[in-house]
Amino acid sequence: MITTELKTRLDTLSQPKHKHAIKGIKRGIEREALRIKASGKIAQTSHPEGAGHPLTHNSITTDFSESLLEFITPAGENAEETLAQLRDLQKFTLEHMGDELLWPMSMPCFINDENDIALAQFGNSNIGRMKTLYREGLKNRYGSMMQAIAGVHFNMSFPDSLWQSLQELHDDKQPKQAFISEQYLGLIRNFKREMWLVSYLFGASPSLCSSFLQGNDSALPFEKIGKGTLYLEHGTALRLGDLGYTNSAQSSLKVTYNNLDEYIAGLRSAIHCHSDLYGELTDYKSDNPKQLNKNILQIENEFYSPVRPKRNSESGETPSQALAKGGIEYIEIRALDVNPFADTGIDIEQIRFLDVFLTYCLLKASPEMDWDEQQLTQVNLQNVVNQGRNPDLVLKQASHTVNITKWATQIFTDLAAVAKYMDSACDTLDYSNTIAKLSAWVTDSSLTYSGRLIGLLKSEQQDAGVMALSLAHTYKAASKQQPYSVYNEQILLNEAAKSKEKEQAVSNDDQLSFSAFLDDYFAKA
Repeated sequence: MITTELKTRLDTLSQPKHKHAIKGIKRGIEREALRIKASGKIAQTSHPEGAGHPLTHNSITTDFSESLLEFITPAGENAEETLAQLRDLQKFTLEHMGDELLWPMSMPCFINDENDIALAQFGNSNIGRMKTLYREGLKNRYGSMMQAIAGVHFNMSFPDSLWQSLQELHDDKQPKQAFISEQYLGLIRNFKREMWLVSYLFGASPSLCSSFLQGNDSALPFEKIGKGTLYLEHGTALRLGDLGYTNSAQSSLKVTYNNLDEYIAGLRSAIHCHSDLYGELTDYKSDNPKQLNKNILQIENEFYSPVRPKRNSESGETPSQALAKGGIEYIEIRALDVNPFADTGIDIEQIRFLDVFLTYCLLKASPEMDWDEQQLTQVNLQNVVNQGRNPDLVLKQASHTVNITKWATQIFTDLAAVAKYMDSACDTLDYSNTIAKLSAWVTDSSLTYSGRLIGLLKSEQQDAGVMALSLAHTYKAASKQQPYSVYNEQILLNEAAKSKEKEQAVSNDDQLSFSAFLDDYFAKA
């Protein structure tokens, strides 16, 4: 049965005056993809010259390692167009990569040695050198293998019309932006409480190449298939677990989400808090720096959270400065694995689910979350990461425990009601159809991405790398045959050329030494 308070809010929003307020959701996608050789090994080449300069290109850049591409779409209201933009960006880049391919998985391909993972290079400007030194710090803090893991980030903002309706329905008299920030933080708290469901449905990294461990033992109960694939029988998303984007030093950071000032204060404390773990590594003041600084976080971006409140920042402005000045503009979901069953790493079904799920997280009551409860959400996530497809798995819900299937079924009951409201507002059945389809995955985990992957590996008795390489070749061949949809080659060639001109201008504008530049940056942070 649908949650009472959620039903009340949906009934109110369904009134003629507010019925269409939800229309106009904007989304942007950041898809990471490892460049590999045709043989399946990590590429050793530099960022594709013809794709533009990674420092200043708005849509095609590199992430942590030189071989890890990142494709960024602009925010838009048409989800199909956003996916088409992503496909065009990939097509253009593939055309400038020679025989290289895009690895269609989150966990990396076979990597013989950590030194094969080169740091991303952003040129000789101060900001470019800062970006590379930051990555040097990541390498020395956490190891290089983590820098080859890929994911998909989903950025979303709700339309102004929805904020107007919600503020009226709440009879809220505070400034509009303060209300928006407050509501987004409520969404984030609810997302953290039930984020495990996203990992259950869309986790696509239940296995990894044994080379990822580089000879280190793991306490996880891995089974082996093929020559070198390790997998967890009921695993979903190793990328989000202890082998992926984690930072033990950050466990002491109490960054919470009950109000914007609290969140910003927690984040800023982290970037000014000295770390004993990294104190022996030289920083930018040294002639041979190994990291930006000796704090728990070198910069705010090092904070590993599966969801972040965001605002577009101005040049030289840190994320927290942008939030403090203007409030929350959108949210960034960082909990998605690369979908190996989609050439773009994410598909329309996932986007529609996230539309509904995030709207549900917004409209559902969201009590404040103390640090203990926040830690509890992380325990639930780790349990689902490692054994989410075990139907007997028990999670913690408030003060009691609940079977994962029972809890997921409860959530899907609410999601169906939210989808019905959104379909009515948008004159479609897409949302309800998506929720109905995915609800079947709750009782049949073989339908989930991780379930499908493990099923294929077992049926074929092959390494995950063999499957991934085959997909990579298939997707590149299809890309060659498919025409551009939103952009065209000349538009993207022009953007590549402009990015190189911009990078040169950035470099020419430098007035300070690198050390003085960083002195100034950290003084303002």
